[in-house]
Amino acid sequence: METTGDLLMSAARSLRREYAAATVAWAMTPGKARALRFVAAEGPVRLSVLADMLGIVPRSTTEVVDALETLGYVAREADPVDRRATCVAATDEGRRVLAEIEVARAEASERYFADLPQADRAELERILTALAGVRA
Repeated sequence: METTGDLLMSAARSLRREYAAATVAWAMTPGKARALRFVAAEGPVRLSVLADMLGIVPRSTTEVVDALETLGYVAREADPVDRRATCVAATDEGRRVLAEIEVARAEASERYFADLPQADRAELERILTALAGVRA
């Protein structure tokens, strides 16, 4: 018998697959999209800070940033405080693509939850908000 946690993780994996399918047109994975969202929201950010925020090792962060840079979605720049450090910032193209990705993710989310009645969706959101430690 699956536990509540097992069911939640299964649903999360399923939704992640939906997001991955929704962002394939931009050569994005959910992880790359998450990194781009963070960089766009925070402005220029050191790679070490990005690694901490994403919960990944610095080497993996470098690979993600390399991929985003190759796509033209981010650019590296010298840290204005410490010229030995490198920051990464979203490009105009990255911000444009991110806006399109957010629409695609919202549409994927709508499709994923479409079979749930509105009352169930509201209750699920309330429960997940409580679990995430955010009080409405």
